[in-house]
Amino acid sequence: MTGIIRAVIFDVDGTLVDSVDLHAHAWVEAIRHFGYHADFDEVRSQIGKGGDQIMPIFVPQKDLDRIQDAMDHFRHDLFARKYMPKVKGFRRVRGLFQHLHADGLRIALASSAKGDELEHYKQAAEIEDLVDVETSSDDADKSKPHPDIFQAALEKLGLQPDEAVVVGDSPWDAKAATRAGLPVLGVLCGGFAEQDLRRAGCAEIYRDPEDLQRRFASSLIGRHSPKTLGAQPGRPSARGPSRMGT
Repeated sequence: MTGIIRAVIFDVDGTLVDSVDLHAHAWVEAIRHFGYHADFDEVRSQIGKGGDQIMPIFVPQKDLDRIQDAMDHFRHDLFARKYMPKVKGFRRVRGLFQHLHADGLRIALASSAKGDELEHYKQAAEIEDLVDVETSSDDADKSKPHPDIFQAALEKLGLQPDEAVVVGDSPWDAKAATRAGLPVLGVLCGGFAEQDLRRAGCAEIYRDPEDLQRRFASSLIGRHSPKTLGAQPGRPSARGPSRMGT
């Protein structure tokens, strides 16, 4: 990348808040409730995708149309009641976001979470007032590793793929971002292996948001921020909204 980065698009689960294990537990309970086998480690490896991508792995195709809506509702209600109150933000997320704004960057959230979950996550990470744009599962026809959610974030930002960077914790984030033409930085706080993140397309790896803030100046974002390059802050692109295929 040689140009100016005008926005940073963040995944949320496992990137800004500690929720990956909690989602895995909820999915295991939901899948088993409907009579199918689910191993925790296997389910956990799929977190980062939306339910539309997770269920077909554990539910036979012949049963999927019949139960997918009921399973999704059961999982959502279970997570909201039992697990969402346990979600905590990672250290220094608010400080990182403040740093990004000070460098002239806009901030977008691109999550496979449903809208009510996303609101809770913003509160847990203490960033409600620092988010410029957000997209949830409601904005995407298909969830990660499909690029839809990142394309929706770019559309809302009014930017081209070469004007933004994704930060995510899972290989599914990296694959979706790459398919949308976006560079991606990985964080290890979601529990995915560094080699898997690099293999999926991550250009740089950081321990967590705190580590990214600490090493911000040398990061891809820091080297290409409006402040570093003496440009205007991250305004919508003069080229207009992006037009990307799937």
